[in-house]
Amino acid sequence: MADAASRLTTLAEDLLGVPLPVRLRAWDGSEAGPADGPVLVVRQRRALRRLLWKPGELGLARAWVAGEIDVEGDLYEVLDRLAGLIWERGEETRSALEAVRDPRLRAAAGALLKLAGPFPPPAPPAEEMRRRTGSRHTKRRDKQAISHHYDVGNDFYELVLGPSMVYSCAYWTEAGTLEEAQRDKLDLVARKLNLGEGDRLLDVGCGWGSMAIHAAREYGAQVVGITLSREQAAFARKRIAEEGLTDRIEIRVQDYRDVEDGPFDAISSIGMAEHVGEVRYREYADILHALLKTGGRLLNHQISRRPERDETAYQVDEFIDAYVFPDGELAPMGRTLSTLEDAGFEVRDVEAIREHYALTLRRWVANLESDWARAVRNTSPGRARIWRLYMAASAVSFERNRIGVNQFLAVKTPEAGTSGVALRPRVWDEKRGGAS
Repeated sequence: MADAASRLTTLAEDLLGVPLPVRLRAWDGSEAGPADGPVLVVRQRRALRRLLWKPGELGLARAWVAGEIDVEGDLYEVLDRLAGLIWERGEETRSALEAVRDPRLRAAAGALLKLAGPFPPPAPPAEEMRRRTGSRHTKRRDKQAISHHYDVGNDFYELVLGPSMVYSCAYWTEAGTLEEAQRDKLDLVARKLNLGEGDRLLDVGCGWGSMAIHAAREYGAQVVGITLSREQAAFARKRIAEEGLTDRIEIRVQDYRDVEDGPFDAISSIGMAEHVGEVRYREYADILHALLKTGGRLLNHQISRRPERDETAYQVDEFIDAYVFPDGELAPMGRTLSTLEDAGFEVRDVEAIREHYALTLRRWVANLESDWARAVRNTSPGRARIWRLYMAASAVSFERNRIGVNQFLAVKTPEAGTSGVALRPRVWDEKRGGAS
């Protein structure tokens, strides 16, 4: 098995029909490929078995999570170089890898199969979500999916997110730190919602309570925050008590479909709609519309994907679905806007902040990498590797315009047509530490 890297590079290029854009180091210490840039390390032969058994992102993901492949050097550069094979030529790459399992072609691809070792591959890593109950986006299954992602330890999320504990795109203007940029995002949402003293705000997918605290402390709102994660709810309640805001904020472990105590003056939904699912999205919009008072405002902050030429061919990202956000789905921006309008909303503003999320993700990755040993202790080596890969890959996806993120300001406009969306001018006063 001497010089496995050269053999692997040659066989892969023959199958894929293009040069490999990264240098490889194989399990025997041999190297092959471009001399410049970072190195993709194949630590164990069974990584190839995973890839041949599950061609595409899922096979690669399993090998990454198990520690069988790694990167030496700049992870972002490796992802950027591989983007053409994984994303732009994903179907061609998958077809080429699947071909080696075709009995008619095994004579030609036998060398690669021999290099990979005996089949089948090892079992998937323990971090992969495999057991799911019921149909997609039932209440029970949604709760399982949310728990898989968010109930992995508040200590881990504190390390990654920093003191703001905001798990959505920050808003980078003149802000220098992640915490300042997250504060500016929360304030942007509050100003778009035109929050004022005593307004009732429903924060759908409230996370660890950051938006609820900002709205109550800086704008005097009365807030109901809902989440399906018990760990998030416990953390949020503790923060709220420490802030002395228990009389203004209520945190519930509750599905948005079960909220019955409207109407609300405003609703914020920040990074939650991605979990709703296409089959439920109109229902989601209808429910939020019904929960608002006439003239009330919705701020829907949501990741979008680029539309496909053939939407029937759209496939959910296998890595994200198995390891990160089970059952999560992204919709094109235009479809979200149309659904909100179909539910009766008047969409008054759409702000695209794609570049802001790439910057945010890079800060989260830096937080994770700077305290890697503690991150591993707080979860598991596999879980930490999942978060590092998904956040770095997501940053590259935003930078390459594969995905975006948008804030939709929608109003339950009365029949008379007056929306009442004029924003109350508010500027951040650094000396006072609040809005004025």
